[in-house]
Amino acid sequence: MQVIADLGGTPGKDCRGYCKFCYFRKVKPLTEALGCQHCPPNKVGCERCLEGVQEAGKPFQQPFTVLSEVQMALMMNPVRDANLKVNISGGGDVSCYPQLEELIASLYQWQLPIHLGYTSGKGIDDGDIASRFLNYGVNEVTYTIFSVDPALRKQWMLDPTPEESLKAAQLFAEGADLHAAAVIIPGVNDGQALVDTCNKLEEWGAKALMMMRFANSYDQGLILGNEPVIEGVVPHEPLEFEELVKEINSEYDMRVTGTPLGDPTIGAPFIIAKDEYEEFLGILPEVRGEATLLTSKIAAPFLKKIFDKIAPDNVNVVATKKDIACLMTKQDLEALDLDELKDAVILPGRAFIHILDAERILSSDGKQRLVGFGPDTLSVDGELSSGMSEEEVIEHELGSFIELIEAINFFGMRRL
Repeated sequence: MQVIADLGGTPGKDCRGYCKFCYFRKVKPLTEALGCQHCPPNKVGCERCLEGVQEAGKPFQQPFTVLSEVQMALMMNPVRDANLKVNISGGGDVSCYPQLEELIASLYQWQLPIHLGYTSGKGIDDGDIASRFLNYGVNEVTYTIFSVDPALRKQWMLDPTPEESLKAAQLFAEGADLHAAAVIIPGVNDGQALVDTCNKLEEWGAKALMMMRFANSYDQGLILGNEPVIEGVVPHEPLEFEELVKEINSEYDMRVTGTPLGDPTIGAPFIIAKDEYEEFLGILPEVRGEATLLTSKIAAPFLKKIFDKIAPDNVNVVATKKDIACLMTKQDLEALDLDELKDAVILPGRAFIHILDAERILSSDGKQRLVGFGPDTLSVDGELSSGMSEEEVIEHELGSFIELIEAINFFGMRRL
C-alpha cells in the first residue's frame, strides 16, 4: 500500500523545461473536452478529460499542505499495512520541488519508508543530496536516466548539471532500490548508448530498468494536438520494441521491462493468453452475451486469442488504429468499419470517449447499437509489472476479465 504525497506541479514549468522527447511538449490547450466515462451522462467534459489529461493548472503545493494530506490519509487508514510507504509524486519533476529535502525530513517523523516517484534528477545540482535523502528513509527511487552519457542528458533532457544528476542516481542505486527509466529514441540512446547505460546501471546495483517506447504520432498516443514531438523521428514498432526489451533483459541481472511491451521475466502483459496458462481460463464465468470488444492494435491479438478459446461465437475483437487502448478517442471510432460490429459494443474503461459520442458514431449506419465500458485495464504493462510477481499479474488479469465478461453479459444480453 502507498500513501501519495502529491506535490502538484505542471509539466514544462516545474521541471526546468521540457525534455525534447516529453509527451507534454507542444501540447495545445483543448478547445473541446475529449470525453470519458467519468463525465456526466448528458455532458461531454469533466476534470479527467480536460485539466487532468493535460496535467495543467496545479502549481507546486506548499510542504504544509502536502504533509497535511499525507497525515489525513494515514488517519483514514489507522491499521498500517506492513508494506506501507509514502510515494512522493506530482505533475512536475519531483527533484525540482524547492522544499524537497525539508519535506522528506518531515515525512521521516512517521517512520515510513519513502518512494521518490518519477524524477529525472534535473533539479539536483549537488549529487550528494541523495545520501541525505537515503538517511531520511528514502528506500525506493524511480529515476528517468535516459542515458549515462552526460552530453546526451544535457542535449536531450536539458539537464543543467548532468554529472550531478548521474552521481545522485548512482548513490540511489547503491543505497536503495533504483528503478531506472529511459524513453528509447532510435539513433539517439539505443544501440551502444543503451548498452553503456545498462552496463553502468548494473555496475551501480540498480534494481530494474524500464524501457519506454517513444511516441511521436496520434496513433501512438499523442492526443493533445502535439504531434510530432520531434520532427523526422520514427519510433520502434511495438513488436520490434518488445524484441529489444527481450534482448536487453537476457544480457543483464536487473529486471528489464518495456512499455507498452513487455515483461520477459514473467511474460506480461496478458499472461493468461499463453497456451501454457490455458487452465486459468476455466476460472472465468460463462460468456452468455454477444458483443464486440473495441481495443488497441497491441491488445487485440491477445484478446482475440483468449475469446477464441472461451467464446468464439459470442465475441469478436476489433482493433482501432491506436496503439494504446487507454488513449483511444472518438476519432478512432470514426475510422471503423461498422459492418464488423455486433449490436453491443464494449469500450476500454479508460478510453477518452463519451458514451454519447460512442453511441452516435457507432450507430451512424442506422443500426442502433448499445455501448458500454469494460474495466479500466485488462493487464499491466512493464511500468507496473516490474514491481509485481507472475501470480499478482495473473490475479489482476483474472479479476479484470471477470469484470469484462460481466459487462459483455449485461450489455450483450439486453438484445437477446
